[in-house]
Amino acid sequence: MDVVSKVLPTGSRAASEEEAHQLWWVFLVFGAMWLVYALLVFQFDETSVSAISILVGITCVGAAVLELLEIPASHGLWRLGRVLLAVAFGIIGIVAFVHPGDSFGALATIFAFYLLLRGLFELIAAFTSRGGTGTRVLTGVVGVAQILLAFWAAGDFGHKAFLLVVWVGATALAHGLLQIFRAFELRPK
Repeated sequence: MDVVSKVLPTGSRAASEEEAHQLWWVFLVFGAMWLVYALLVFQFDETSVSAISILVGITCVGAAVLELLEIPASHGLWRLGRVLLAVAFGIIGIVAFVHPGDSFGALATIFAFYLLLRGLFELIAAFTSRGGTGTRVLTGVVGVAQILLAFWAAGDFGHKAFLLVVWVGATALAHGLLQIFRAFELRPK
């Protein structure tokens, strides 16, 4: 499934492509917002457990909202996958908000599940997409990186507070870059 058909599947394929090309700037705006958020995240340090937990919650809820926005444009198993991801990300985000003072070990575990689910979804999308080669490669690289970060987050490597800030910031940065690449892929030539 290519990016254009995932964005707007209304009417004929030609109408969908035209509508998607007209909305390329939406991906650009969301990408820029993710990059600004990543920049803000990297300003935090490991001394504020509650602030870091809230950042994890915002990241997960933001990812859930993005998945919900793409459900109407998805078909078949992609639609089911997006629904499941939105629900999982929403639950993970709520858990991060409910107990912001909990230990970093629990928070790192919660975020590890987020990274694993997101990474698997991005990797599958990279292999099954018919979009531009550059976006597919970037999506695949980001997916693999998120899966590796998930296992790193689940491990006990010390300095979890610092690593959690880096994980949240890196994830926001990856989302921003992917959205910007998708915007320029859709931009009318």
